Amino acid sequence: MKNKVKTIIVTSVFSIMLIVGIVTNIELENEAKVTNAEASLSNQKIEWGIQRKDNHEQPDLGTKNKELVDKYNGIALGTSDKKYIYLTFDLGYEAGYTTKILDALKENGVQGTFFITAHYVNTASDIVKRMIDEGHIVGNHTVNHKSMPTLSNDELKKEVMNLHQAVFEKYGYEMKYLRPPKGEYSERTLQICESLGYKTVMWSFGYVDWDEKKQPSEEEAMNKIISNLHNGEVMLLHATSKTNADIMDKLIKRIKEDGYEIKSLDEFANGDSPFLSTKRDCPYLQKYKRGENEKI
Repeated sequence: MKNKVKTIIVTSVFSIMLIVGIVTNIELENEAKVTNAEASLSNQKIEWGIQRKDNHEQPDLGTKNKELVDKYNGIALGTSDKKYIYLTFDLGYEAGYTTKILDALKENGVQGTFFITAHYVNTASDIVKRMIDEGHIVGNHTVNHKSMPTLSNDELKKEVMNLHQAVFEKYGYEMKYLRPPKGEYSERTLQICESLGYKTVMWSFGYVDWDEKKQPSEEEAMNKIISNLHNGEVMLLHATSKTNADIMDKLIKRIKEDGYEIKSLDEFANGDSPFLSTKRDCPYLQKYKRGENEKI
């Protein structure tokens, strides 16, 4: 009887070790495939830019920009036949204005997307919690806001996934949208971010609002934003802007008065089905789920 039990235990342990070995080998093979794909792609730095048009027409994203964003399933501009606008905010740090922006969004019943860094998580955790609690999307703006093309493959993955892990552990929230810091990217970085299960989000409108010492007047800001409204607009605003905070309520009301609907990125449509989820089977995500990424 003892020998039979011993045989069963040995067989079970061997089976478990065999399964673990097979899974590990599969992960290593997948990781090797990803690494090989990354090595063959261009790392030429591209700075995101658009050419605005008059009469509320959609801007020209540039042939190369659009080609790469589409190739890696990113977001930059929605469909031209629907008056939808997507509000997005970049937040490297808290300047004291985000609460006022959130108040305006709540009062007007609209959702936005906030792209945050590790510094923001560590210094304004209560505001991040409020974003999540009130139904907004929290997006990944990387740990240290470094230009992606300047990073090695491993450095880039850590910049993305260490923040991903920190937000998940702190709030139980899993991010799925990413905005490249400074709007700088390459084909290599787009491919890596997609392999990590992220959808890269660029923009079809932005203006000079980030310098706290050179803020536009409310009138200048409203004129600039309203005159450039267009169907499918992915609007980039900085929540570090006092002017943006001060105009947010009347800006949202004016957008609605002009016949536009403010949509969430989860409702984004560019002629295809809305994006509601993303694949999460990459080897680096598996490491994250096992707690093998570095803490921030």
